[in-house]
Amino acid sequence: MARIGITETVLRDAHQSLIATRMTTEEMLPALDRLDKVGFHSLECWGGATFDACLRFLDEDPWHRLRTIKDHCPNTPLQMLFRGQNMLGYRHYADDVVEYFVQKSIANGINIIRIFDALNDIRNLQTSINATKKENGHIQATISYTTGPVFDTEYYTNYAKQLEECGADSVCLKDMAGLLTPYTTYELVKALKETVKVPVQVHSHYTSGLASMVLMKAIEAGADVVDTALSPLSLGTSHPATESMVAALQGTEYDTGLDLVALDDIAKHFETLRSQYLERGLLNPVVMGCNANALIYQVPGGMLSNLVSQLKQAGQEDKLNDVLAEVPNVRKDCGYPPLVTPSSQIVGTQAVYNVILGERYKTVTKEFKGIVKGEYGRTPVPIDPEFRKSIIGEETPIDCRPADLIEPELDLLRGEIPEFLEQDEDVLSYAQFGQVAVRFFEKRRNLKYGIDGDHVDMKNKIHPV
Repeated sequence: MARIGITETVLRDAHQSLIATRMTTEEMLPALDRLDKVGFHSLECWGGATFDACLRFLDEDPWHRLRTIKDHCPNTPLQMLFRGQNMLGYRHYADDVVEYFVQKSIANGINIIRIFDALNDIRNLQTSINATKKENGHIQATISYTTGPVFDTEYYTNYAKQLEECGADSVCLKDMAGLLTPYTTYELVKALKETVKVPVQVHSHYTSGLASMVLMKAIEAGADVVDTALSPLSLGTSHPATESMVAALQGTEYDTGLDLVALDDIAKHFETLRSQYLERGLLNPVVMGCNANALIYQVPGGMLSNLVSQLKQAGQEDKLNDVLAEVPNVRKDCGYPPLVTPSSQIVGTQAVYNVILGERYKTVTKEFKGIVKGEYGRTPVPIDPEFRKSIIGEETPIDCRPADLIEPELDLLRGEIPEFLEQDEDVLSYAQFGQVAVRFFEKRRNLKYGIDGDHVDMKNKIHPV
């Protein structure tokens, strides 16, 4: 048995899960050189919600963040999370935009692209898989894990085999809601290892309190790499603690080879940040605990927060249990999608509407109509034709790959904001986040030239919030 690889998530998923992705590049800087020396399998540091948060909340250029991390971490593969045809945004994009984003991500420092689709529709992964292969990046094709009537071992092994045949260099079992249980994990990982020849990686959130046990059983079943987070930003809705996992495996056939003293030294930096996040109200102690309700309602931590927020705005917080009970019903109606961005938001919001209006589907959101129509791809279970018709009326369902209906848009996007394009990558920021990106470009331009118009080279100046 080879050493177990560790993907450290403290620079991306850990703070995305616990403080809504508010860690700044400046806060990362003191730890980067030391993180690079540890010997991690990879550093997950980009993608997911980091791109949006940089532009929307931190006044940072996400591309500059990536280049900065690469400058300080030349020896460790950098990894990102990528939503297939959605890239890092919330709709499907034309193939030329997806291909250009992959090209620029790798050119700016990404080595491993973890590519997933919210519906496990492999058609939505093919363009980004091909683009990653063309740029000689590592393709980590990903299974979005969930439970339901079709989600058995055969479903997952068949999907893994398809991912391998499409060109995956490794396969990731992504448990975004903390639904995996230890013995289910053992059987599933064992079956995956018997099915595919490429390495298998396991990613499980601590939301339900099971993730450490899940990773141990995954390792015993043959997993090659697991995701963890340095202890100050671990547990809760984040991941098992890196130091604890390293210690648990020391002296066994699964020894990671990582140095606990070196990890402890780096953890002290993030412990200081954690205290600051608590003082600033960014870190809510609630998300540091476990919520076993996830195992009953299959609601990820971030989705639960959104439901509570929506009900609070409607003045109906007392309806939370009703909404949680409605979520599985809505999910069943729309073909049992795994609850991950964007499907989790779509299903959750519709469940809120169904409950607070007192009548199911009295009001249907644009996004829910879209998922029923087929705008997001093929759902794991076919949607009942009568239900589909009740939601979309006489509109024609989409049965092809949704991106086949999108014309090339890269040149059109460039033509919309020529005055803001200071680097090639800016068009990709605009493609995904529109006016949010434009507001960032305006701030950047104002900083660069100063109030009196004198040139000041502050294009990538970082402003902690």
